[in-house]
Amino acid sequence: MSVLDQAWALAPHVSVRPEPFGALLYHFGTRRLSFLKDRRLLAVVEGLGEAPTARDACVHAGVGPSELRAYERALARLAETDMLRERNG
Repeated sequence: MSVLDQAWALAPHVSVRPEPFGALLYHFGTRRLSFLKDRRLLAVVEGLGEAPTARDACVHAGVGPSELRAYERALARLAETDMLRERNG
């Protein structure tokens, strides 16, 4: 199943700090810092908790069909580093 077809949310120990370039994500448990270099990616990440799927969060943030692949890779990387966690429902 694609990352885009799953429901996600920020991991509990992750803090988001918006910046002019996008945002900084800091995981207090792992001390990992991630940079979101795209304000739309920030909008996607912020919308994940309410959207039924990551694809829906992307569409709501204005991500076009031709851009979905790049956002899928970015979200997969955030999930791999425990910045995002899959949620039920």
